Amino acid sequence: MTTFWSTWICVLTLGSLIGLTWLLIGTRKGETKGSVDQTMGHAFDGIEEYDNPLPQWWFMLFAGTLVFAVGYLVLYPGLGNWKGVLPGYEDGWTSAKEWDKEMAKADTKFGPIFAKFSAMPVEQVAKDPQALKMGGRLFASNCAVCHGSDAKGAFGFPNLADNIWRWGGSAEAIKTTIMNGRHAAMPAWGDMLGDDGVKNVAAYVRHDLAKLPLPADSTADLAAGQAAFNTTCVACHGPQGHGIGSHGRAEPDPARRLHLRHQPRAVAADHSPRPPRPDACPGSAAGQRQSAPARRLRLQPVP
Repeated sequence: MTTFWSTWICVLTLGSLIGLTWLLIGTRKGETKGSVDQTMGHAFDGIEEYDNPLPQWWFMLFAGTLVFAVGYLVLYPGLGNWKGVLPGYEDGWTSAKEWDKEMAKADTKFGPIFAKFSAMPVEQVAKDPQALKMGGRLFASNCAVCHGSDAKGAFGFPNLADNIWRWGGSAEAIKTTIMNGRHAAMPAWGDMLGDDGVKNVAAYVRHDLAKLPLPADSTADLAAGQAAFNTTCVACHGPQGHGIGSHGRAEPDPARRLHLRHQPRAVAADHSPRPPRPDACPGSAAGQRQSAPARRLRLQPVP
């Protein structure tokens, strides 16, 4: 901050405090001593105001705010380039230094606890009651906004409470997902496949791979859908739709008796990533474990 602006701020701030002090004391001196029956000479709806002084406690409250303001401006930065003299901070207090101090204090207190759990295998950590309580609080603070407080997923976000894992359900795979996030990479195929092609592929995935029935009025060509799948989809999703490596499944596991809530339709054309919700957690798309290839397809257990 330049000297001019620093001086300008000091003059305005200190001038305001001095003016308020003069106004408070000057008004106090001109007040009538004690309670009187004399009114201020005006009335509102028949209500008149007596010309009595401010109560002593009220006056002292005003004075206390002025004293507090002076003390605050001495200890903390608030007068231009003045950095304050608050003890415990080198070269004055700042919010960044306050944060560093709090973090150092937290590291001293919690560092050994996290170091102990970091040195343990994930499977062993999962059996520790203290670790589970800490994990529950961390989940509620960082993950529940997308995955739900019960981990079954908010609308449009994956369910973590089932056995369907897009990126792998081993302890190390889950740890990798949490540490590094996951990012879906499927492009939109609508322009390449066309509306009929998308319908055929969706029907093939549902009927032949997932072994789920098609709607009675379906006009999809399963042979054409298979041909298109083998040409454009098999490289990532595999011939059976189980996924290859880090790529997702193209069909739900039929052994778990899952069905798709919506009928097959032009879903691949609308698979381009949509902007995240304002309240979405960072990397929310990264945590997807949904087996369906498009966001319009959602898995639901069959009773």
